[in-house]
Amino acid sequence: MFSWLGTDDRRKKDPEVFQTVGDGLKKLYRTKLLPLEESYKFHEFHSPALEDADFDNKPMVLLVGQYSTGKTSFIRYLLEQDFPGMRIGPEPTTDSFIAVMHGDVEGVIPGNALVVDPKKPFRKLNAFGNAFLNRFVCAQLPNPVLESISVIDTPGILSGEKQRLSRGYDFAAVLEWFAERVDRIILLFDAHKLDISDEFSDVIKALKNHEDKIRVVLNKADQIETQQLMRVYGALMWSLGKIVNTPEVIRVYIGSFWSHPLLIPDNRKLFEAEEQDLFKDIQSLPRNAALRKLNDLIKRARLAKVHAYIISALKKDMPSVFGKENKKKELIGSLADIYKRIEREHQISPGDFPSLKKMQDQLQGQDLNKFQPLKPKLLEAVDDMLAHDIAGLMVLVRQEETQRPNPVVKGGAFDGTLNGPFGHGYGEGAGEGIDEAEWVVARDKPAYDEIFYTLSPVNGKVTGANAKREMVKSKLPNTVLGKIWKLADIDKDGMLDDEEFALANHLIKVKLEGHELPSDLPAHLVPPSKRKIPE
Repeated sequence: MFSWLGTDDRRKKDPEVFQTVGDGLKKLYRTKLLPLEESYKFHEFHSPALEDADFDNKPMVLLVGQYSTGKTSFIRYLLEQDFPGMRIGPEPTTDSFIAVMHGDVEGVIPGNALVVDPKKPFRKLNAFGNAFLNRFVCAQLPNPVLESISVIDTPGILSGEKQRLSRGYDFAAVLEWFAERVDRIILLFDAHKLDISDEFSDVIKALKNHEDKIRVVLNKADQIETQQLMRVYGALMWSLGKIVNTPEVIRVYIGSFWSHPLLIPDNRKLFEAEEQDLFKDIQSLPRNAALRKLNDLIKRARLAKVHAYIISALKKDMPSVFGKENKKKELIGSLADIYKRIEREHQISPGDFPSLKKMQDQLQGQDLNKFQPLKPKLLEAVDDMLAHDIAGLMVLVRQEETQRPNPVVKGGAFDGTLNGPFGHGYGEGAGEGIDEAEWVVARDKPAYDEIFYTLSPVNGKVTGANAKREMVKSKLPNTVLGKIWKLADIDKDGMLDDEEFALANHLIKVKLEGHELPSDLPAHLVPPSKRKIPE
């Protein structure tokens, strides 16, 4: 149990006590940020108010992609189990948002019932109306993967003529709502169809400001040859570069995420390595969940502050009696100038401002005279939260991380490659010979012995200087050779006997073949004469 005590002089006499990071975030939001949001109609312009369930829920992964890119199959692959409401096919089969969550009993909760459940973080989705709620369900099932994370399956994004048909609700706005609350957004692309439709382009643009959560998966990559895969990968990066306006390159994972045999197995090792990297990223979500919620609250607070400055500036410039409509049009038209003025006066980064066009559209339906003037006390409370409270919660996050066991996602596909011969890299590189009775280095030892005896061994050992002269011929950096020396010099006497020298050369070969060196020497690589005899 931890507590963090506020010490600022401006605080109340009784200092606040935060038992956990979650409790601290909830209390700070309710007492310091929410009053600012309500005063300046933040919820009408940007995002509904947060509830306790938003702070308490498990990490969520949002899957987005055009139809038939393998979103539902990806979830099925992770869970290694069908879930209620699941439909897979080449046509647009998933026509609903499906929140796949843990439950003791398998079943489906419809959207209208879901948005009145205070324990679920979906209550504010009620604002999108019946057209959306009829297309929103929660699939519950007992599954070890879902004990740590929840997954949101989305309708396939349409292309061509299909995208002109209205869904009856604002699809991009719903995705933006989810993007604010999830921990990871996975964009799936099919290696066979990279065309990014207008609707998909709008969706990716709606995910702006959440680029840190986005990962891209190029799925079904086993269905094309290596040369074609390189071209497809390049085309995908080019297409994304035109839509996602960031200088950084988005991480793209290449693979085939379903349980069918690989059609073209040439790139099997690449797919296994990419899958391992993606799984590690997803498995880290529970460990970083508190930090993510803290980060999202900071982003929300910065946006709320800027929003307050914009609203109060518009209120200040509005006339009290005559010419209200004309002045309103003039202010909305000159909103860019107001942005620049606020930026100068309050030293705010341009990246903290909301979309200019979207803000102008939203202001059209507002009565600017009903806006509130600037209230310094509300802004001071948020500044105090950002300057002092958040720093204290950061300390508490670290304390909780050190006290709790390392939480990772377990079960399903995550356990399939953890141990045994099908683990990533098993029996390769330094792991070669792990199951063999004979010492694996012995195969090449005669060749290594020939070199060993040319290095003038004394009492059966070569000096470090003589061994170095031979080892540098590998052209590996000194840092790598130094690590190899530490692993090979088992008795730590600063010299190598014939077995240790053979081991050093074996490790050099492992590194030259592109494998990583182990941090500690595996038991199967220890020379037979150096192995301890069990008592």
